[in-house]
Amino acid sequence: MISQEQFNSEIDIIIANAIREDVGDGDHSSLACIPASAQGKAKLLVKDEGVIAGIAFAKQVLQYVDKDLKVETLLEDGAKVTYGDIAFYVEGASQSILKAERLVLNAMQRMSAIATKTKTFVDLLEGTGTKILDTRKTTPGIRALEKWAVKIGGGENHRFALYDMVMLKDNHIDFAGGITKAITKTKAYLKENNLDLKIIVEARNLDEIKEILKTDGVYRILIDNFNYADTKTAVALIGDQCLTESSGGINEDTAREYALCGVDFISSGALTHSVYNMDLSLKAV
Repeated sequence: MISQEQFNSEIDIIIANAIREDVGDGDHSSLACIPASAQGKAKLLVKDEGVIAGIAFAKQVLQYVDKDLKVETLLEDGAKVTYGDIAFYVEGASQSILKAERLVLNAMQRMSAIATKTKTFVDLLEGTGTKILDTRKTTPGIRALEKWAVKIGGGENHRFALYDMVMLKDNHIDFAGGITKAITKTKAYLKENNLDLKIIVEARNLDEIKEILKTDGVYRILIDNFNYADTKTAVALIGDQCLTESSGGINEDTAREYALCGVDFISSGALTHSVYNMDLSLKAV
């Protein structure tokens, strides 16, 4: 996994690029009709139900836009919210509040939707010992925000990107000439390049599970698109040799049944690619 320093750098890049994209050479709507000296106050209003996420990020955005803006936080990330709740108040230069408004809302609406969906899975898996993971199926440019939201919702992050973990999927295996060759080549590559990266290998059937188990050094086996019965068999075959992860179209209706098969993790791209934004507004008070 990436370090906290790397993660913080990603957040800084997201903020700077989003403000560049949205503001350009100036917020001319505000500059045209609101004096630079004007002071105002606004509230972040919840008009939906779920898990709020992105409050800490919003504070970073507001500070980036104007260090003199003052934020009074009423809720914390991860809190359950309902219609009419107020997450925070922000007070200061009216032009600054308006400049930050859209980025704050875009991020918080998306992050809250992801946190809410993640919490649904977490609740479904309660008591099973299985953890829910996100994937790399994220929105280009804001992966750090979406993975942050998964954590807020109680889930766990899979690898952040291609560089912080090795994941040998079906195409890698086929291009490499088979599972054993792919693993052997990977271990040699990591050693030659002095890289300490965990290796996950995808299995498409029980025979591939058996082949993976013949080679040491695999951190986790991805049991992909298996039915319940074969998943249970796979978990029994793997035992404590490495960790297990189920994936492949798993949803709210099937997640708990897969967890009861005994896997350590369930990964779901739907946490980040199939959500409906939470309805939030930033309103002057």
